[in-house]
Amino acid sequence: MVIPMKKPNSVCESKSLFMLLFASVIGFVCPACMQDGHLKILRYTTKTNFDSNIRTVRVPLFKNSTFTPGGGAGQGLENELTLAVIREIESKTPYKVVNGNTPADTELSGSIVNFSKNIINRNQLNEIREAETNLAVQIIWKDLRTGEILSRPRADVNKGTPVALGGDPHVQPDTTPVLVTSLTSFIPELGQSITSARKTNVDVLATQIVAMMEIPW
Repeated sequence: MVIPMKKPNSVCESKSLFMLLFASVIGFVCPACMQDGHLKILRYTTKTNFDSNIRTVRVPLFKNSTFTPGGGAGQGLENELTLAVIREIESKTPYKVVNGNTPADTELSGSIVNFSKNIINRNQLNEIREAETNLAVQIIWKDLRTGEILSRPRADVNKGTPVALGGDPHVQPDTTPVLVTSLTSFIPELGQSITSARKTNVDVLATQIVAMMEIPW
């Protein structure tokens, strides 16, 4: 014999069912709450991929060793790349970029070491059919509070080598910069040029640099 469930016939019974359902949801969610207020269910979490102990980043104008007095394809790249990196930091990270006169938790500095064009293919008239541009920059991200170099390669991080200035005054941080490169091809016959390739190089590098600022898994 099947006994039909009784439908709520009053406002009080409806509220009781709602509260029971609400309590069940809270009981499921609360164990997944972390101390920092984020949720963690299975392997997924709402926590950011960036270090929450860092709030501000100083980004000085990048250096450009490819600049020549007579101008050239690399002229002005330091301005474009610095601005692109700042935009990427402020749009993809919780960090705030501050100017050079303001105290900051960390500093991200860079130096452009190469910008070159290579011809891949020519047509029958000896005109460029396809070429590529290569942009390379050396990056150092430093914690100004401890002296730690945050941009060290992941392999070096696992070695356990001291990098902070605190503790032993004879220990110096490993200031080896990280080399980041971007290779872009362009086809003049399709309306592309070294200018458009250069912009792509800058955008790709800015994305890669900011991705390096994420916490290692």
